[in-house]
Amino acid sequence: MEDDDGQDYVDKSRVLNVRPLRCLAPIFPSTPSFPSFPHPQASSPFMCPPPAGHFPPGFASFYPFSGYLDSHNMQTPMPFGFNGSIPAVPINSFRSGANGDAGSSGRSSRNPGPSQYEEEEGYSDWVHVNDGEDSSKAATKKKRIPKRARARSGQDINVASSDVDVDAMVDKIVESFNLMDFDTFKRADGDKDSVGYIRMIYDLLRRKLSQIEDSKESTPGVTRRPDLRAGTILMNKGIRTNVKKRIGVVPGVEVGDIFFFRMEMCLVGLHAPIMAGIDYMGLKVSQDEEPVAVSIVSSGGYEDNSEDADVLVYSGQGGNINNKGMEITDQKLERGNLALEKSLHRGNEVRVIRGVKDIANPTGKIYVYDGLYKIQESWVDKGKSGCNVFKYKLVRLSRQPEAYTVWKSVQQWKDGSTARVGVISHDLTSGAESIPVSLVNDVDDEKWPSNFTYYPGLKYSKPVNSNESSTGCGCHGGCLAGNSSCPCIQRNGGNLPYTTNGVLVSQKPLIHECGSSCICPPNCKNRVCQSGLKIRLEVFKTKDKGWGLRSWDPIRSGAFICEYGGEVTDITSAEELRCVNDDDYIFYATRTNQSGEGFLNASNETLKIPFPLIINAKHAGNVARFMNHSCSPNVFWQPVLRENSKECDLHIVFYAYRHIPPMTELTYSYGIVPPDRADQRRKKCLCGSAKCLGYFY
Repeated sequence: MEDDDGQDYVDKSRVLNVRPLRCLAPIFPSTPSFPSFPHPQASSPFMCPPPAGHFPPGFASFYPFSGYLDSHNMQTPMPFGFNGSIPAVPINSFRSGANGDAGSSGRSSRNPGPSQYEEEEGYSDWVHVNDGEDSSKAATKKKRIPKRARARSGQDINVASSDVDVDAMVDKIVESFNLMDFDTFKRADGDKDSVGYIRMIYDLLRRKLSQIEDSKESTPGVTRRPDLRAGTILMNKGIRTNVKKRIGVVPGVEVGDIFFFRMEMCLVGLHAPIMAGIDYMGLKVSQDEEPVAVSIVSSGGYEDNSEDADVLVYSGQGGNINNKGMEITDQKLERGNLALEKSLHRGNEVRVIRGVKDIANPTGKIYVYDGLYKIQESWVDKGKSGCNVFKYKLVRLSRQPEAYTVWKSVQQWKDGSTARVGVISHDLTSGAESIPVSLVNDVDDEKWPSNFTYYPGLKYSKPVNSNESSTGCGCHGGCLAGNSSCPCIQRNGGNLPYTTNGVLVSQKPLIHECGSSCICPPNCKNRVCQSGLKIRLEVFKTKDKGWGLRSWDPIRSGAFICEYGGEVTDITSAEELRCVNDDDYIFYATRTNQSGEGFLNASNETLKIPFPLIINAKHAGNVARFMNHSCSPNVFWQPVLRENSKECDLHIVFYAYRHIPPMTELTYSYGIVPPDRADQRRKKCLCGSAKCLGYFY
């Protein structure tokens, strides 16, 4: 819609091209008094002025995108603290033609496949926007419901429907994280704490939405997208950080950080488009602006060469390379390709995110932030299709922490092409676990930890009678989410405590898992922590804290790690060991589980266990005995009660506090002692955290 030579004129015959997604930001032609960047992105700050002139009835310069326009009640929603400079959801990148046509700007980083889209945790990361699609084609497509997007396979993506008051749930989650100090400045420029808060809130909300969707009957042809919905909700509420695009380092995001969803990277300002592989911004040059690349995602969707850990040959966007049914053409020097070319000549740093396969979810990806690169050269090559493809060689800057290199090393250890240095034993458990646990020391000459017998579970010297009678479930095929008649689900508050892929939804005072009194099979979704280790762990010698524990595999937030194995003891025996300074391997479930500000427990409920469980792992125990204390832990413990009609079968189980990259030490807080025992001897803490208290009990 434009004015005509300054006169009050409205061309009502012109049809604006729109996308069928509920949160796309508009792109308007700029007025003569404002310069415009010829290739703006929807994920960049919205700097175009509103259109001039009068508007037809029912229209305004800006209106809510989450619902239909109401001419009688016009509102202008603004995420708090942003002054409207950022669109609600940076679904993709768009270019503006001379006539205002909008099209996808960033190249897709997805793998080609039968369904033409890639999934994250079973969810497609695609929406109905083709890499080279022009909006003039989209304008002729069938009108869709604004609250539903469509995947390339033709499946509907449900991003809005729910019978639960989601706003109230979000407010409760945000309140539990105590974000009163999360001001406008932290939204504009984040730090490690703000980035951590945003990611935890997002993942908690996504898991709760997954739990809600899991309890409903599946609808044929509908793909549920709690990942997109969670991101949309937080964007609309302004719960994000690093909102301004920038070249180079993103405050609060560290090299080696991992992400399981593209929306996570968007919320923290690492990579704005949730589909496009190239993110770019405009830089002022004289009177004009030129695009420069700020970040790229390389996940194998194009003809990239990523075998070298420090060098990446990145293929340009466009040409319909991944669009089945469309003619493959030569790529053009426009949009992201042009931005990469400009960055080559300007020599600016480009953030590189590597997409790797998720072993736990074959259809998904894990995104590894590999740090800053510079484009060294570019050329045009003939692709597999015979058409021209732009190639860009990026070289990693020196003196950065290892990231993708670690992933490559672990893969080589697994396939046997490279030997792990310092291995003492390839399996510390001697076959007691289904997955071997390596014992490694590349620090000193110590050959073995203190003598102990590896025992994967919990030993009760005598049964503990249950104070409450319980009846096991009769779910022959396994407990199903939404089955209100299942007694195990009823004990968990009406929902399964885990998502479909076995991730804990939220911390609870007590989790009820199926047990010996239930007839459900071992693979029941409510028996997550009963089948032993699921990730490859390594016991290693630290430089100053004795032995420690880490994982070869990435661990997602809320994932099961292990239980605390050992012998159940009583308070008298534990106190005797403490008095002689021999309680290093004593676990007290009576201590306050100090897992951080808010963490996963949005309900703020207090710990509730049937009896004061104390475990001694000195003589018999499992890998959990090697986990060190940290004042900023990445693991937390949770009491889990397995249903048993005869006795109380209580266990202590460890889950990931946040996403944990491979080869990162696993730590948890040893907790706070009760006030009446505050005089116990403190031990010096060596965790090295910025929030270290200097001691632990």
